[in-house]
Parts: sequence; C-alpha cells; structure tokens
Amino acid sequence: MNAKPKWTTEELGAISTADDLKISPLRDDGKTYGTPTWIWNVAVKGELYVRGYHGVKSRWYQAALKHPNGRIHAAGLVKDVIFEPVSPGTIQDLVNKAYQTKYKTNPFVPAMISEKAQAATIRILPAF
Repeated sequence: MNAKPKWTTEELGAISTADDLKISPLRDDGKTYGTPTWIWNVAVKGELYVRGYHGVKSRWYQAALKHPNGRIHAAGLVKDVIFEPVSPGTIQDLVNKAYQTKYKTNPFVPAMISEKAQAATIRILPAF
C-alpha cells in the first residue's frame, strides 16, 4: 500500500496561517487549471482542509470531485495537489473547531461549519 503524501511542517504552517489560499481544480479537459478561487483553509492533525461555502453545489468542489488533481496558491507557494473528499465522521468536528478558532471574528463562520458546508469538505494533499 502506498503512503499518502504529506505536507512538510513548514509548508503546512505557512499555508494554514496565511489567509490567501486559492484553489484551482482541473477543468473538464483534465489538463488546464481552473481560475484560482480564494477559499478558507484550516490545518487539522497535520493535514489541510477546505470547504465549499455553497456546499456540494460549489463549482470548485464539483470540479475537484471530477478531476482530483489541481493546484493551490498560498503563502507565496504554488503547489500541485490532490483533492480528497472527506466522509462524515469525527474529523468534521475537529475541522469545525479549527474554522471557529482561525476565523472566530468572521460572521461567515456559522455557514462554514454548517452541515451544508461539511458535506463539501476536501482534504488537500501535496502531489508527489
């Protein structure tokens, strides 16, 4: 069984503390990166997570499901990545807490920890 790629401590720290992550899933052709979309992100247990504000109807989320490879721009880094949907479970509670901690003063936090947004949770892994 192949091990999943992991972020370095430095990369994850830089990305998760910055508030500038832009996500670019591949377009329908499977080769061209989509327009970078600014999105909130959090780190939980050494992994990077994002959610769709509009839930599973978020266009970037639908694109990430269709083509699990893409690219992110954050903290001065440009990284090729793999998008992995997250099933319901205990990690969702930890992701909720991370959103509440990182974005505590933002009025959009309740929407980002809603069941609708939780249904569109993606783990972002660095591509090998």
